[in-house]
Amino acid sequence: MADSSKQVAERKPRTEVAPAGSGTEKPSPLSGENGTTLIADGVVSKIAGIAAREVSGVHGIGDGAARAFGSIRERIPGGSTNYSQGVSVEVGAEEAAVDVEIVAEYGVAISDVAAAVRRNIIGSVERMTGLRVIEVNINVNDVHLPEEYTEVETDHGGAREEREARVR
Repeated sequence: MADSSKQVAERKPRTEVAPAGSGTEKPSPLSGENGTTLIADGVVSKIAGIAAREVSGVHGIGDGAARAFGSIRERIPGGSTNYSQGVSVEVGAEEAAVDVEIVAEYGVAISDVAAAVRRNIIGSVERMTGLRVIEVNINVNDVHLPEEYTEVETDHGGAREEREARVR
């Protein structure tokens, strides 16, 4: 019993390396003398998926098959949106890396949209989890042409109505 209390007393909080050149370390917000917080990959991928969808110029997340399957799932009574669709992550004790597949709206500057998606994902994941995001890789796998589709809109009561695409 004395040994285990000695081990607990000797534990030090994990540290993460501060930006190069600073020469200092700061304690990780996820680990301290009172315990450790582990964040599941699914949590980070959901946060990243929502953050990517918030960016203007992003039509959708995921490849065509994933978006089609997601659309069907949302139409089933009781179905919900899979916010992790099109997002894969690697989560460590203190860092995360994110890969996301997006569909851009036709006419937007894809490099600007990608930069905005990257900023929003990094900001959201770091703010909500305390993890340091070391990279966000963006794969733009399609461009949405508004005349190709009619969108289905859902109001808060669950009623669905078709409408013309927003952008002409």
